[in-house]
Amino acid sequence: MKKKGGFFLISVLLVILVFGLVYIGVNLTSNLGKSKSQVTTEDAGKQLNKLYSKISVTTEEPVKGQIDLTPVDVGDSLPDISKFPVVVDSTNDNNVEIFSSTEKSGSGVDGWLTEVANEFNNSKIEVNGKPAAVRIRNIASGTAADYIKSGKYVPDAYTPSNELWGEMVKASGVKTQLISKRLVGNVPGIVITKSKYDELVDKYGAINVKTVTEAIANNEFSFGYTDPFASSTGLNFLVTALNTFDSSNILGDQAVQGFETFQTNVPFTASTTIQMRDAAKSGMLDGFVLEYQTYVNASDLKSGYVFTPFGVRHDSPLYGLGDLPQEKIDILNKFAEFVAQNKYQKSAQEIGFNGLEDYKSELAAVEGGLLSSAQKLWKEKKNSNKPIAAVFVTDVSGSMAGEPLNRLKESLLKGQQYLGKDNSIGLVSYSSDVSINLPIGKYDINHQSMFVGAVESLQASGGTATFDGIVVAMKMLQDELAVNPNFKPIIFVLSDGETNEGNSLKDIKELIETYKIPIYTIGYNANIKALQSISSINEAASINADTDDVVYKIGNLFNVQM
Repeated sequence: MKKKGGFFLISVLLVILVFGLVYIGVNLTSNLGKSKSQVTTEDAGKQLNKLYSKISVTTEEPVKGQIDLTPVDVGDSLPDISKFPVVVDSTNDNNVEIFSSTEKSGSGVDGWLTEVANEFNNSKIEVNGKPAAVRIRNIASGTAADYIKSGKYVPDAYTPSNELWGEMVKASGVKTQLISKRLVGNVPGIVITKSKYDELVDKYGAINVKTVTEAIANNEFSFGYTDPFASSTGLNFLVTALNTFDSSNILGDQAVQGFETFQTNVPFTASTTIQMRDAAKSGMLDGFVLEYQTYVNASDLKSGYVFTPFGVRHDSPLYGLGDLPQEKIDILNKFAEFVAQNKYQKSAQEIGFNGLEDYKSELAAVEGGLLSSAQKLWKEKKNSNKPIAAVFVTDVSGSMAGEPLNRLKESLLKGQQYLGKDNSIGLVSYSSDVSINLPIGKYDINHQSMFVGAVESLQASGGTATFDGIVVAMKMLQDELAVNPNFKPIIFVLSDGETNEGNSLKDIKELIETYKIPIYTIGYNANIKALQSISSINEAASINADTDDVVYKIGNLFNVQM
């Protein structure tokens, strides 16, 4: 009996050993012939499915809403002008108000015009026997142009970063008068890591927009630029690129085809310069666009990057707007003369302006109507070869009840007009559980109506399982990509940022990194830092919605990313 028992035990052990060896062998050989990224993606898929299976997910019956087919009116979304600070005020009524671009009307190295304007006001220079003064309002060039073109608020004068905005304002029908072609010198440029710069010079012989766009089209250069609707450098780069494809017609078929080929391989268009620089710091980009004055004040860039100028100079022209009385024109002329004094131009040089003075604009003046058409072309074609699949993840927990949820709905209902019709859109809502309010579908009129209906029907209650909502959105996007692999996935999370149920960021961070899905966050009465920690994983932007310009901000965000 002992022998039989021992034999049985040995047999069992042998069977276990054989099965163990087979199991180990299968696992060791299952990944043979697969790349590391394939293995990682397969593992991520298993992990995603495991997380998804543990979440309570309900698919809601779609409800149609009433859509507004009226063209978007930018002026309607602009906040009250008081949102943008008057950094230099006047103590008398013999003054002019000037919209100034932010790189010169802020503080510190960005406060040159602020300081000079204060000195002008203190100098008691007279016009018509009375002391003259200026009011300077700090506002980005593109945003300022939106106020002026829409008629929402038109100041006496405007000094954008470059002349392109002046041409667009003029083409919109606003009377403009060039007071000074230049207040202070600046140059836009392409900033490239030294190693990539040397590599491109070896192959192409020189660095300019033509060779850069060629390298990007050949997928040899990872490059980012800023929103040409809002950024002076982004607009400059767009028209310069179109000009390199066909200088005789920047909107012709040849230019459009060149742009589409180039744009296919652009991984990143940033809403702001800060967002773009963060992407560069992460190693995501070999190069990006930037003004020279910003470049020379950034020690981390000067040591590891090379600056190459391009396009139209950024010399801060000064324009009078509307039918100004002669007295205001005289004040503007006096101010332009004051600014041009040697002492102030030298102080500008000390903080990075008036550098690269030998650089001449490589583009002739571009008519404002052409510039507006170039922006529209960019909007239509920037994703044409890689349409977007986006899921909006909306927080409907109890903490969102009332004003936060009302603002969330307003943001989406007004912002959805900026969503491109060639893209595909889905909507998820979450509290303690998760609901798929609208499956991903092409954003035609029918789907748009269901999106509006889904947003209008959102109601708040329960706990906050933010990361469960993100898991469901990722699962929806991965299922969509399995059918349409050419889509570019994006997630938008609209929340107050407080998570108290379900998965944590730690649980899903590796998945977000593996899938490389940018997650843009919009916070309502929110823990903004918590939301920023989500967006920062893949260099997406985070917006604080507790401001009266949230619809304008979201419109700009959707305009860039969608």
